[in-house]
Amino acid sequence: MNDNRRFALGIVRGAGGAIIFALPLLMTMEMWQLGFTMERSRLALLVIVLLPTLILLSYHAGFETTASLRDDVIDAFVAYGIGFGASAVVLWLLGIVTAETSFSNAVGQITVQTVPASIGAMLARSLLGGERADDDQRPTSSYGGEVFIMTVGALFLAFSIAPTEEVLIITFRLSAAGTILLALVSVALMHAFVYAVEFRGQIQRAAYTTAAGEFLRLTVVGYAVSLLVSGYVLWTFGRADGLHPAELARASVVLGFPAAIGAAAARLIL
Repeated sequence: MNDNRRFALGIVRGAGGAIIFALPLLMTMEMWQLGFTMERSRLALLVIVLLPTLILLSYHAGFETTASLRDDVIDAFVAYGIGFGASAVVLWLLGIVTAETSFSNAVGQITVQTVPASIGAMLARSLLGGERADDDQRPTSSYGGEVFIMTVGALFLAFSIAPTEEVLIITFRLSAAGTILLALVSVALMHAFVYAVEFRGQIQRAAYTTAAGEFLRLTVVGYAVSLLVSGYVLWTFGRADGLHPAELARASVVLGFPAAIGAAAARLIL
């Protein structure tokens, strides 16, 4: 297959991946509202965080094989463009962005949706039957690569759930004991997902000398990453505003539950 055809096929797959990943959020009212209520400085920071994430994701599992950092940067911007375009088209088809929508609100609504859409575009090769990233001889099985992939999985699921009111409702309903139990269950499930079950792409146990070392270096670190991602996403969407530190910690544990599952299950896709 020549390079132009391969790239064109990657674009088509990218558009499909963008829609698959983003469609549930594209049809969520809270996400529509965030497009014009979210602070623009936080939205800009989200884009700044997203772009290097896409560059690294291109290196590990992009929608086409890359040979240099330059290629990864180009693919990251292509994936962002695909995500932005797919989000704009779907929001227009759904009647959310119309000719009457102000430019600022339209850009805000599309930009928020571009986060999951661009991640989906970048992962389209694994999702839609293209060449698997595992065949590219990229260091996805390195420790840093595993932590990064867990971060992307945590970000995607946390991003999908954080806009909903239910996160804060659950936060205020949970007791201290319930919060601790939820954290323990999150860690246990994460460990079971990644290491007790033989998922494709997981790090081999032989790479670590003891089961305790494996648990500390991967499961505990992965859960810590999930909590940090959850706290950041809550802050980005304004869900942390007005919360006391203890309440924010509880909210991070609540959102950290799906984030940890996303982090652990990321290896199913990548």
